[in-house]
Amino acid sequence: MGLWDKLTGELIDIIQWLDDTNDTMVYRFERYGNEIKYNAKLVVREGQMAAFINEGQLADVFKPGTYTLETRNLPVLATLQGWKYGFESPFKAEVYFCSTRQFTNLKWGTPGPCTMRDPEFGPVRVTAFGLYSLKIKDPAVFIREIVGTEGNFSTGSIEDNLRGKIGTRIKEVMPDSGIPVIDLESKVVQLGETLKLRIAPSFESFGLELAEVQVQDIGLPEEVERAIDKAGAIRALGSMQTYTQYETASAIRDAAGNPGGLAAAGVGVGMGLGMGGQMAGAMGGLFNAQGQPRAAQGGDETPPPLPSRLQLYVAINGQQSGPFEMPAIQQMILSGQVTQETLVWKQGMSSWSAAGQQQELDALFAAAPPPLPPAA
Repeated sequence: MGLWDKLTGELIDIIQWLDDTNDTMVYRFERYGNEIKYNAKLVVREGQMAAFINEGQLADVFKPGTYTLETRNLPVLATLQGWKYGFESPFKAEVYFCSTRQFTNLKWGTPGPCTMRDPEFGPVRVTAFGLYSLKIKDPAVFIREIVGTEGNFSTGSIEDNLRGKIGTRIKEVMPDSGIPVIDLESKVVQLGETLKLRIAPSFESFGLELAEVQVQDIGLPEEVERAIDKAGAIRALGSMQTYTQYETASAIRDAAGNPGGLAAAGVGVGMGLGMGGQMAGAMGGLFNAQGQPRAAQGGDETPPPLPSRLQLYVAINGQQSGPFEMPAIQQMILSGQVTQETLVWKQGMSSWSAAGQQQELDALFAAAPPPLPPAA
């Protein structure tokens, strides 16, 4: 290569951006004094756009391709700099490269619970979390509205601002979505699409395109989650009465496993069992016979009355407890809390009588083991 070729080769100016990051949205091409040579080469790769800024004013924008910079492909810049008859000398301009690829896995979350009016549970405070994806749609607007004069702009520079916009907007969208809180987890895709449609215009005003919104988690109050779990248990067991008996038996079993046993639990267990009927009546107002939550209004879902069953009051530690049904009485006999000498009473009896004198309990006492012999 001759000296002349070497000198002319050094005069060739190549303007390009080789992005080796995953989060850079805008990069300002560094050039001493912002001088660009006439006929310089501009290389804009796929997934990029380049914008020329002249003294703070946006000039020309280039899509992917290779360009030789001259008057005819810099019409706006030529007008701003007053090049009426072309130019052949170096000129000054800032070049900003914008990445137009999609930036994914950006996090969002509601800044606090939003209140939804649910037809089954009434007002419920709900939180939500997820991910979103975006891309630069209009580099000129994005640079003008967001980037300004910043030389290196990443997703971290704007993520906090956008996260707040999504989180605040979802607090408006969720109450208007018409989705019951019990169905929110199964409708996260629908909720994400609704959220995207509602928020996208705000992003476009910044020159951005909201590509996707994912709702990954819905947070419900603990009491609502317990009510949902209880409704599922009632449906599995078949009725509210059966569920109450199951809970009662579980309480007796747990008390028997305590260091003090049922004797220590004493009246507390008895009172808890005695409240079973009242609790069943109260819960019956919230759930129908199939264990499904009742609607707030309309529809007669009152189940028919249950058939009459044996209910006994029991004297425990000198105090009246109950009434108890047969499953509970059986547990108390097996645990030794009720013996044949324990006083009981039921409707129709004129006075208290020993449990061993009640024919209904003969089979239960026959199945109970005898008392342990005294220690030697």
